[in-house]
Amino acid sequence: MTARRPSLAVVGATGASGGVMLQILSQHADVWGEVKLIASPRSAGRKLAVRGEEKEVLPITEDAFDGVDIAVFLVPAKVAALWAPVAASRGAAVVDGSAAFRLDQDVPLVVPEVNPHAARTRPRGIVASPDCTTLSLIVPVGALHAAFGLRELTVSTYQAVSGRGRDGVAALREELGLVAAGLAAGTELGTRPGDVRRALGDRPTSPFPAPVALNVVPWAGTDAGDGWSSEELSIRDECRKILGLPQLRTAITCVYVPVVTTHSMSVHARFENEVTVDRAHEILATAPGVVLFDSPAAGDFPTPADVVGTDPTWVGRVRRSLDDPQGLEMFLCGDNLRKGGALNVAQIAESLAASMAGS
Repeated sequence: MTARRPSLAVVGATGASGGVMLQILSQHADVWGEVKLIASPRSAGRKLAVRGEEKEVLPITEDAFDGVDIAVFLVPAKVAALWAPVAASRGAAVVDGSAAFRLDQDVPLVVPEVNPHAARTRPRGIVASPDCTTLSLIVPVGALHAAFGLRELTVSTYQAVSGRGRDGVAALREELGLVAAGLAAGTELGTRPGDVRRALGDRPTSPFPAPVALNVVPWAGTDAGDGWSSEELSIRDECRKILGLPQLRTAITCVYVPVVTTHSMSVHARFENEVTVDRAHEILATAPGVVLFDSPAAGDFPTPADVVGTDPTWVGRVRRSLDDPQGLEMFLCGDNLRKGGALNVAQIAESLAASMAGS
């Protein structure tokens, strides 16, 4: 008897993450029956290729979810908040990649390498996928937590501008063009206070509060009070929820850097038990979704330029804290549009498909 192959709807198929999702569907094992592509009415009628077949994009309506077993949402939070419950009410198991439901107590927040069991209980019919920065962080940290017991987490991020979508990428490219023109004209930019800002001029449409080219910007998200940003608090809350550690002590600082795609992080993790680099290497080298690349004397450590376009989180610079036998330092890189975006959603959907096919 042939197992039934569930039907799938990709909501937001014409967006950046939707495009990555269509690539993933064509690259991964084919576990799907019918695949529907859904987007806003203005994108309806476009034709996109998935699994070697051209499909017409449908406008998002209640009827579009009829007959759909699993619906993945790769859309802004406002759109997901409106339409994900509609899809669930029509009988679809929903996997949402936005922030709309991540901290809802009735919605599991799932990373298949860390807490796959959480997806089994879905009171609202929805499973949430974490923020792209959390996803790059949590896979290796979760593997180490399972071995050593995590107690504290201190993280500084080096986030790519694609975290702000196409507007972020466009802003950096425009800035780099202006900087290049200034350098070609003989201007020594970056040598005097404010010279980069003056060269770039007033750019009110930029999604960043300061220049990114020749600079770093220590602010991501919105004001969450007491000097913290919404991005910093969301990473904290998501790590606590995924790991089942509601009291985990954390300190997160989010920084944008002039990189197009791939987030990086400097991580200090403190555990309940004493750690060794050799044991940490063993765990990371065998952890699903992790690549250990750690021989700094030979120049082997992850950088965004080398990791971009790959699925795992790459880990290097692993070392025990000099003053704390329970502390571990490491440097991570993960493509924020792959595992940090569509891939985790796809992995959750595939696990749901497997459970449906086996039922």
